[in-house]
Amino acid sequence: MKPYQHCITVFEHDHIKLDQEIGECKFDAPKLLALQKYYGEKGVPYFSLIHNGIQFNEYVGVIQVGNLLIEVLPKADNKRGTDEWRKMLISMMRAVGCFDIRVTSNSHLKLKPNTTLDLYIEMFVNEVEYLLHIGLLKKYRKKESNTTALKGSIIFSKQIQENLTHQERFYVKHTIYDVEHKLHQIIYTTIKFLKKINMNSVLQSRIGALELIFPEMPPLKVTSTTFDKLVYSRKSQNYIKAIEIAKLLLLQYHPDISKGKNNVLALMFDMNKLWEKFILVSLRKHAGELIVLPHSPKNFWQSEQGSITKIIPDIVIDGDTDNCIVLDTKWKNLNGFNPSPDDLRQMYVYHEYFNAIKTALIYPGSGKPIKGTYFNFNSEINDKMQCFVFPIDIESGSIKMWQMKIAEGIINWIKTVC
Repeated sequence: MKPYQHCITVFEHDHIKLDQEIGECKFDAPKLLALQKYYGEKGVPYFSLIHNGIQFNEYVGVIQVGNLLIEVLPKADNKRGTDEWRKMLISMMRAVGCFDIRVTSNSHLKLKPNTTLDLYIEMFVNEVEYLLHIGLLKKYRKKESNTTALKGSIIFSKQIQENLTHQERFYVKHTIYDVEHKLHQIIYTTIKFLKKINMNSVLQSRIGALELIFPEMPPLKVTSTTFDKLVYSRKSQNYIKAIEIAKLLLLQYHPDISKGKNNVLALMFDMNKLWEKFILVSLRKHAGELIVLPHSPKNFWQSEQGSITKIIPDIVIDGDTDNCIVLDTKWKNLNGFNPSPDDLRQMYVYHEYFNAIKTALIYPGSGKPIKGTYFNFNSEINDKMQCFVFPIDIESGSIKMWQMKIAEGIINWIKTVC
């Protein structure tokens, strides 16, 4: 049985038009209307609206519309197919911590990497199964009830109202110690939510089992404030990962309030930020004595009202020395062309403000680093102001070997040019 009966796979910057057939699926009018409503007046960064269709941006991941799953994969060249790009995307997300799972729970996902949504759902199921295995956390809470035994304190207003003719009863406020608290309400809400939106037949039985086993909780309206107010103690540390995944899923859900058939769940990630984090993590893991820092901001401009604009490079190497190197990552394929003037101007500013001896733009691609030199105000070459174009080969094999090659390539380049 196929994990999904209705699934469309596209690449970033692709478009889907009304009534377009991709594989065995058709992008029909109700799905387009649901995405148009989801886009709204303010828009969303994941895609843009075009005539009778949508155009995807640099975001990758999945968008579920009703019973249709749209998978958006990265693409930097035409050498690889969907399976390789999917595997590479999931490997990169694992490397930067998007799929970080506790060692003591099931660290090997049982599913093949179908989509990022599958993996997040299975991670949540794994985490809840682990919590059930070690025993659910109990907390004290206040409760009002009408009982035949006197315990706690009597609420006299309610006692008169409820028990005027039943003097054998006591309307009291007392403390109980059980599993009904906010963490379990969030988890139970997520289980019910997944039972409704999950389309993967492999996961359906496990979600159904959780629905039966997990204690029933009172309904909870979940908002971003719900998660902001959570405070974890030593005993509740095991809940952090499950709650983080629940937050990601629940807050990205947009129900179709008109007809209720084409609800939208968007689980999308900025490929530029993912590429930046991946290069940073790879360098930090294998850079040895080099000091690799992310986001070292400096003040750039200030208005009369006092607000300050800062400039923030992606990666600074040896930033505490006079010989720092600034790297800026860009997820785009140059295809043999020069970087955009905006990118080059950005690196020129980094030269000045960070006193960098070298800068480089890191792109996906093949080939050796290419040196570029800036002109001065007199249109003369300034050898001290250089910005390299540094292509990084995309490899869909071992992610650990790829990270090592990335770090070695950048370190060897630093030794050569400095």
